[in-house]
Amino acid sequence: MGDRGYWHNLPYFSAIHPLSEATKTKAILGLSYGSDGGRYTWLLVGHLHRGLNPISIKDLNFNSEYLPYTLKAGLITGIIAMAEGIAIGRSFAIMTNEQIDGNKEMIAFGPFSKTAVNFNAGSKTAMSNIVMAVGMMLTLLFLAPLFSYTPLVALSAIIMSAMLGLINYEEIYHLYKVDKFDFLICLAALLGVAFITMDMGVMMSVALALLRALLYVARPAACKLGKIPNSILYRDTEQYAAATTIPGILALQLGSPIYYANGNYIRERILRWIRNEESTSDSKGKAVEHVLLDLTGVTSIDTTGIETLIEVRRMLEAKNIKMKIVNPRQEVLEKFMRSKFLEKIGKESVFLCVEDAVEASCELSFAKEKQGFVAEHSEAA
Repeated sequence: MGDRGYWHNLPYFSAIHPLSEATKTKAILGLSYGSDGGRYTWLLVGHLHRGLNPISIKDLNFNSEYLPYTLKAGLITGIIAMAEGIAIGRSFAIMTNEQIDGNKEMIAFGPFSKTAVNFNAGSKTAMSNIVMAVGMMLTLLFLAPLFSYTPLVALSAIIMSAMLGLINYEEIYHLYKVDKFDFLICLAALLGVAFITMDMGVMMSVALALLRALLYVARPAACKLGKIPNSILYRDTEQYAAATTIPGILALQLGSPIYYANGNYIRERILRWIRNEESTSDSKGKAVEHVLLDLTGVTSIDTTGIETLIEVRRMLEAKNIKMKIVNPRQEVLEKFMRSKFLEKIGKESVFLCVEDAVEASCELSFAKEKQGFVAEHSEAA
């Protein structure tokens, strides 16, 4: 929040400030009375009945005709309320450098405007809600008619004065510089809340966040690996210009779970890399003989993902290319064993690190070349 200024440090000033603003507005309204033929020219709250609302539990209707609509509305409202409550809790936790508990945030659920007013008033515990409830009850019982002449603009000013201080302009600019998509999500939430409704703003931001997550999952990060000189490390060739590839060996690293949403993309990406390697190799260079798949970043895989790897292996075998698996995680390895994928590729095709897989591939290629050389000379003899 930063420094709120001298006046906000005075006791109870932050709590009385909205009331003082409303009082000044009503005074101006009183002076403007009669400027239009003895009528108020501003929109007012209108007549308010004194007293509390009657108990309405007897009006509950559990008729089966309306029950589906009630359940549907309740489910949607609950999801939106949960997202709104967590968003509010995280926003104020960041300001106060506190940790939040999602379960407790659901217990302490409250709208954003009321939370902002309580925060600016200096409220620290849930006891403020009890004090506010008692104050609201006394107001409805004894002071309700006095608010009949309150202009609606005064109520809006109270909420806006509390919420404008919550906008962190520096953070918005920081999001714009770091990640444009994060800035778009922030802008959607800000404009949705400011010009439509709180629910619509939250729904817009959540929808954009889910869209980005789906895009990341559907197009996982993958790269071609090369060996760093004077080491056994293999890194992304685009990030490390000094990394060199081994002739005849294509090492690829997959960096996300493999499942039905990205299986086709991963298969096409691997085949495209092979085509690129074959098109860029000169007449003296070796064609791709071994494809190494580094699964260090693959945290999980489903049945569709396993079928994708089986299909890739079948396509590679049709081109006389061997496929090897490098460093699968425990969960992935267990699924390989249960699905008998290891039996299909052979345990000798699974390696702990890329260096071991490269050495085994080189030995296999050398043995194959030696065998071909011996066979060629035998025929010549």
